[in-house]
Amino acid sequence: MIWRVLFVIPWMVFLVYWIYGALKTRRTVRTESFVSRYGILALELLGFALLFVDHTGIEFLDRHIVQQSDALGFAGVVLTWIGIGIAVWARYHLGQYWSARVTLKEGHELIRTGPYAHFRHPIYSGLDLAALGGVVAIGEVRSVLGLVLIVLGYWIKARTEERMLSAQFGDQFQEHCRHTGFLLPRF
Repeated sequence: MIWRVLFVIPWMVFLVYWIYGALKTRRTVRTESFVSRYGILALELLGFALLFVDHTGIEFLDRHIVQQSDALGFAGVVLTWIGIGIAVWARYHLGQYWSARVTLKEGHELIRTGPYAHFRHPIYSGLDLAALGGVVAIGEVRSVLGLVLIVLGYWIKARTEERMLSAQFGDQFQEHCRHTGFLLPRF
């Protein structure tokens, strides 16, 4: 179906931007543990594999949840673009402090601009929304399971990041928490 193909395009844009942006980051001074990093990464990769693979070969996982339509396909692609847009916007505001791992960078500052003025983990939230777009566009059991794993992975990663930011920024981070949402925005 065309919606499966159109769903992939924003993810390709995201990947190109991420690779380009990764070349312009500061030196890492503190990072999460090996076990934390690769446990979370395994969840996320399995989730994305379920979201992007055409068929698992397991009948139950490949079953449609709802009858697919052009309206659902279009809505799914739009949600994916919005989610990727939020993630790219947030990545832009992080600038040189971004990392694919939970890290603190040299001279790290607490970012409170752009989407970070409303929620603390907009990259994860944007990617979760983009994955939800995939569920709407694809509409199979495997895509729902993939979404659950992706959201769980980013939730765990966000909690790990919060512990590190709280230790680094103390009261300043606690103040930021009072005015922002965790994975959903607070206005």
